[in-house]
Amino acid sequence: MGMSSKKSPLNDILKTSLPAIFDLSSQTITWLIEAIFIGHLSAAALAGVGISLQIVLLTLAILLTFVMGSSIIILRYLGAGDSWNANHVLAKALMMGTIMSIIIGLVWYFGGTQISHIIKEDEPVARQFAVQWLKTASFFAPIFVVNFIALGILRMAGDTMITMRINLTANLIHILLLPLLVFGEFGFPRLEAKGAALAIGIGHSVGFMLTLYYLRSHKCVLFLSFKEYTTPNFETFKRLFKLGLPTTVEQLVWAFGQLILSFFAARMGIVPLAVHQVFIRIQSVLSMIYQGFGIASMTLVGKNLGAEQEQLALKTGRLAGLVALFTSLGIALILIIFQKYILGAFTSHSQVIAYGRQVIYALAILQIPRAVNAVFAGNLRGGADLNWLMWLSICSVFTFELMGASLLTVVFHFGLAGLWSIQSVDETARFFLNYYRFRRKKWKRVEIGTSPR
Repeated sequence: MGMSSKKSPLNDILKTSLPAIFDLSSQTITWLIEAIFIGHLSAAALAGVGISLQIVLLTLAILLTFVMGSSIIILRYLGAGDSWNANHVLAKALMMGTIMSIIIGLVWYFGGTQISHIIKEDEPVARQFAVQWLKTASFFAPIFVVNFIALGILRMAGDTMITMRINLTANLIHILLLPLLVFGEFGFPRLEAKGAALAIGIGHSVGFMLTLYYLRSHKCVLFLSFKEYTTPNFETFKRLFKLGLPTTVEQLVWAFGQLILSFFAARMGIVPLAVHQVFIRIQSVLSMIYQGFGIASMTLVGKNLGAEQEQLALKTGRLAGLVALFTSLGIALILIIFQKYILGAFTSHSQVIAYGRQVIYALAILQIPRAVNAVFAGNLRGGADLNWLMWLSICSVFTFELMGASLLTVVFHFGLAGLWSIQSVDETARFFLNYYRFRRKKWKRVEIGTSPR
């Protein structure tokens, strides 16, 4: 069941990437809206909840072992027309995710107090908000984890319309509950940080039920068998870990690098930390746009390789990179032109807005290398060249986020502008190396093996 090499890949890129962009962006836009609500409580609340959210994102990076490992294998099977083995791999990934979710919930609940210590000791209110949000979210950890894995696999398998519907529903519920639970509108209790965590938990509980419905309804490309879900297969577990672990290490290292940057920002004071958290929320939305293109290229490259259409895989990867490039140029201009309104949406704190306008140009410039690098990293993932991406991440985080950020902020005192400028240097270096790797076609040589029935 091959894919036609005569068909232009642009249509496939847009058909897969646009729903993925709306899907992924809806989650981060919802976090942005949550940040706006929290930011109007206080700068300390914005900083504290922002730190806890980064812990959750760091945790989700661990789960990419199951998402990425299973997705690469599933894409090859779908490209070859083998739906049985594709469904088998899905069930095993969700089984392992369920086990991990219990551990993650316990870590969030009991580790929240210790994690909050990265915030300066003279900011006890920020610490309190951080602990409240993370402990409340811990009760929903099993739902977060299993739904994250299931939606990630469906998304990378190309069912982006379905994942878009699910996430839009969950995030709409989250948004509608925020004013009720954070500020206590319409007779609801004013729960502040706890209310924000409850809103996201309730929304994603509904999303989880929708995901389960689709996986059992034969309305998507994959089907979840409860028998497969409850029957261990250690050979499949081994294959998932072998392929997925490099991506998990890569993402953990990247998330660790972001945590280092937040540590530097936290040491600058509450205003730079609040601006940093605003920029992180903005960047998280924009990165979802780039990831939408990256997922499309990974999906199509992987399926084309499964169908033995290597030239079409190359053409698709290059074209997706061009689409991302032009998109990022437009986004950078929007950030510069509308900077006052963008920052004002998050907070009315004059010092936070003034400081943010001083460094927003660094955020705008970052968009260009980050966008094109997201696509070429996706191309290499579609070809299962994951060890390369892992080692590149390790080297770049050590070189730029650790050494470079320390040099710019501690030695040269460039402040928050230095933290965001060093990320542009990092992404530019990664893009050139990933592009060179893609042109050399190293990714085509990686084999994933087969799965016995």
